[in-house]
Amino acid sequence: MRRSVQFQSPEQAEAAPDRGGVRQREPLRTEFGFELPRGYVDESGTVHRTGVMRLATARDELVPLRDDRVRENSAYLSVVLISRVVTRIGTVEDIHPGVIEDLFASDLAFLQDFYRRINAEGHTRAAVTCPSCDEEFAVNLAGGRLGEL
Repeated sequence: MRRSVQFQSPEQAEAAPDRGGVRQREPLRTEFGFELPRGYVDESGTVHRTGVMRLATARDELVPLRDDRVRENSAYLSVVLISRVVTRIGTVEDIHPGVIEDLFASDLAFLQDFYRRINAEGHTRAAVTCPSCDEEFAVNLAGGRLGEL
């Protein structure tokens, strides 16, 4: 399910530049790229670090509750949920709970936080403080090259 929806909040409508009497609208992002801290290692030993996660639907959050594995172990909910919304990791496009189970714990934690950010906050930025100089700035958790925001 890949789609872009045209959405504009009242604040965006007021701030949008007026070009020839037509307001410019930005599409609602439904997919977000990411870069795993460690990476998924497939059966052949290839490490895959980049991927795509889409916004969750209500169905994505409800269907796992009927899964027997989740009923037996509620901690498994995040594995099933993440496997529903991650559409690609590297060249791997068949993302299922088994793939998510094989991730390193730090990568699963990253994806759980990434899920929360894009679905609750609508972006992938995080406010951080430099431990050396105490300066506050924003970083993009989706990854990218060093120094990019």
